[in-house]
Amino acid sequence: MKESAIVVPYDESWPEEFRAIGSKLRSALGDEAVRIDHIGSTAVPGLDAKPIIDIQISVRALEPMTYKGGLEAAGYVHRADNPDRTKRYFREGPGLKRTHIHVREAGSWSEQFALLFRDFLKAHNEYRELYVREKYTLVRRYSRPHERELYVEGKDPVIWRIMREASGWSQRTGWKPEAGDA
Repeated sequence: MKESAIVVPYDESWPEEFRAIGSKLRSALGDEAVRIDHIGSTAVPGLDAKPIIDIQISVRALEPMTYKGGLEAAGYVHRADNPDRTKRYFREGPGLKRTHIHVREAGSWSEQFALLFRDFLKAHNEYRELYVREKYTLVRRYSRPHERELYVEGKDPVIWRIMREASGWSQRTGWKPEAGDA
């Protein structure tokens, strides 16, 4: 059964949840993971979000999937049906907390995009507020379970608006991503 999109107030426990999961992933993957980062809205203090921890694992290469066995041993399931070819996507197995794991190539555009978006929102309250307002607008608009994808797609315009600003900010500041978290 499909779930409706929900957004909840920021939860102070999210960073600790990430650290626990990230530590488990680091143990399972060792040097396979160049870096492991908490990404997405739950990684930004004060940002309301879906209560799902998003984790980005940066690897040297997506193929061959030498990291798959470690992730499966840690309880995560590869979702081969994910259409985004810039990453490999894993979800929690039975009994684990809802988690989205995005495996991307270190240094790739898609890896850097997620990190810049996170870091820019951490540094700019006005854009956090803009993003939160848009999320709540979309949750109200797309409240039925079968409309969840419309909620996700509906965020694209505000994400690109934010990323336009983030790009300029990154150039002015010489931005580099914070150190990996796990």
